[in-house]
Amino acid sequence: MNVDLSPDQQAIRDSVREFAREQVAPGAAERDQTAEFPVELVKQCAEMGLMGVSIPTEWEGAGLDSVSYALVVEELSAACASVGVIVSVNNSLACEPILDWGTDEQKKKYLTELASGRLLGAYAPSEPEAGS
Repeated sequence: MNVDLSPDQQAIRDSVREFAREQVAPGAAERDQTAEFPVELVKQCAEMGLMGVSIPTEWEGAGLDSVSYALVVEELSAACASVGVIVSVNNSLACEPILDWGTDEQKKKYLTELASGRLLGAYAPSEPEAGS
């Protein structure tokens, strides 16, 4: 089994690593202390195609593989866990269920908006103390 990254996977890792070091890491501690939502960084992630990494291009995703998705989340999270979680939640908890089980109508209405980053997915834990 070959476990080396493909040239495309290396390229996505390197570009996200550079973005994470130059744009995401600076200010990460301050955002954590102030609980500021990184609106501009999320917009930049959307522009880079990171909000729908493994969503097919027909639904306005990047159409990349799961290894590329893991590399994206790893690089972002190394710079700022909050940004990594935002991108991860949008990809995995919002986009993937619609891709796997949604109707074409739901995909057109929601998935394209989520995968492109025009809409941001979220989740609401209901367990006691889940958000603290």
